[in-house]
Amino acid sequence: MDTTTQHNDAAPPLTPTGPGAHKRATRGATRPGDRIFLGLSRGSGILLLVIMAAIAVFLTYRAALAINKDDGNFLTTFEWNTGLLPPQFGIAVLAFGTVVSSIVAMALAVPVAVGIALFLTHYAPRKLSGPIAYVIDLLAAVPSIVYGLWGALVLVPHLNGLYGWLDDYFGWTGILSWQGGAPRSLLTVGILLAIMILPIITNVSREVFRQVPQMHEEAALALGATRWEVIRMSVLPFGRSGVISASMLGLGRALGETMAVATVLSPTFDIKASLLDPGGGTFAQNIASKFNEATEFGQDALIASGLVLFVITLLVNGAARMIINRRKEYSGANA
Repeated sequence: MDTTTQHNDAAPPLTPTGPGAHKRATRGATRPGDRIFLGLSRGSGILLLVIMAAIAVFLTYRAALAINKDDGNFLTTFEWNTGLLPPQFGIAVLAFGTVVSSIVAMALAVPVAVGIALFLTHYAPRKLSGPIAYVIDLLAAVPSIVYGLWGALVLVPHLNGLYGWLDDYFGWTGILSWQGGAPRSLLTVGILLAIMILPIITNVSREVFRQVPQMHEEAALALGATRWEVIRMSVLPFGRSGVISASMLGLGRALGETMAVATVLSPTFDIKASLLDPGGGTFAQNIASKFNEATEFGQDALIASGLVLFVITLLVNGAARMIINRRKEYSGANA
């Protein structure tokens, strides 16, 4: 028998083919460690859903106890008097303050954060980008109360000039008119929240921009594109979904921020047309400031407002997920 025959006799058997062959082979080759990891991962996901459902059930039950006794409209009442008989309370002012302060924070933080991320990944030299990124990471770890104290002792006293300038040049709009007094308004809250969420959005965006395939950038440069054109045609489309995710992370913190907002805001249960006048409030700030002194019914009312914040957060995250899923061509999955 020649060597060719021996080689053919020793050839391994052909592997099965077909659409389910790879899945069956992979499933059969699963090791015990893989099975354990799969079970733990699946169990963690199920546990998370159970916890979220339990939170929703608890908030709904306690909220129903309070809303059933509310003499006003829970969604439109501009008061929060849980000690009256009958009680009257609503979330109109809280919803307005929460949404407006978060929008201001996002409008200020997202462009700056994306600009910093692009600078660190495509413009700054390595010796400079490393220390700057390290400082940004440290800012993300600063506790909320520290930001609140800084805002009350440093930021608020130095905003009089900005408020006066906005009133002089843009007061005619009504949104930026100022009647004087301490600048403890929703605009101040938005500025402070923008500073707080800036490190989160910057860090995530920076990591996303680093994942852009080098081939895409080199191809654009080979076609004669400038650095900005490379960023506009290759980097930003690839990282769009990542920037959206980073923005939603920052928005989640802005919506639920408590101590920093309570430190710099002078809340009143009134909606003012101007962002510079004291007024409004937020869900988290209202809960933190009134929960300890509230009666059992008052706590139920505050929990009802917390349920609304819980729903708003879920809707925001769901909207972000829908945006990302509609733009899968920019997610980088096929890169």
